[in-house]
Amino acid sequence: MKTNNNFWQGKNVFLTGHTGFKGSWLALWLTHLGANVTGYALNPLTEPNLYTVLDIEKNIADHRDDIRDLSCLKKVVKSSKPEIIVHMAAQSLVRESYKDPVGTYATNVMGTVNLLEVARLCDSVRAILIVTSDKCYENSELDYGYKETDTMGGHDPYSSSKGCAELVTSAFRRSFYENASMVAVASARAGNVIGGGDWSANRIIPDAIRSFSSNQQLQVRSPDAIRPWQHVLEPLSGYMTLCEKMWDQPLKFSDGWNFGPLESISEVEEVMNRVSDLWGENAEWERSIVDHPYEAT
Repeated sequence: MKTNNNFWQGKNVFLTGHTGFKGSWLALWLTHLGANVTGYALNPLTEPNLYTVLDIEKNIADHRDDIRDLSCLKKVVKSSKPEIIVHMAAQSLVRESYKDPVGTYATNVMGTVNLLEVARLCDSVRAILIVTSDKCYENSELDYGYKETDTMGGHDPYSSSKGCAELVTSAFRRSFYENASMVAVASARAGNVIGGGDWSANRIIPDAIRSFSSNQQLQVRSPDAIRPWQHVLEPLSGYMTLCEKMWDQPLKFSDGWNFGPLESISEVEEVMNRVSDLWGENAEWERSIVDHPYEAT
């Protein structure tokens, strides 16, 4: 999607999760367009990480705090006087949600509640975008892509928490903003984002590079799974375009929106074969025979 670069000049943007993979790219893009960005997040989870590599901290107001801390969140939002809020802070890994379901729900659900509650009390806010995941839908293993009207659900704690975050967003929108024509509240759902600067564990491309560079054979959990692959800048441009539309037409664009590719829907096996070919020597992978927790395919 093509963004309106002039729109962001001088806008006060409150961005949660700015130290993460997608958050770092969005913070970089917004500052490049002249936005005044306030970031609110925990420390980066990996070393190295994109946030540090790009030295993003020098261009934003950087706050290292927990989205679960309502009191702290309220103080930072109030002082930053945001016009646009983009909520990306999350526990974003399916496998981690099996290890820590309580922390996953606390961050992804109550963190969203906290953010929406604080935003509700902030007079400067014009647009609120809650970023969830395409895993928020009940996975029925159907042959078509999810539609925005499909049922929320989720088999695992992560997916379920994102479905819950969608329900929270909808409830706040209908309860507090339905008649407030100048404030827009929307959610964005995307998945299987790849791109430079992702060092996270349990992600197919970073895992492949780590294995290949150490001459180890990569164990792939679900090579037959079909994924809607997209480069990180594709959904981010969509999020920015949606915020622009929300600003101009808040009632029309206050809803849940899917962001995904039109054509880049491929099996994991196809992608792994392509990555292996590009890497060349010592790039080997095989289907894992170890039992793994359920993940939507």
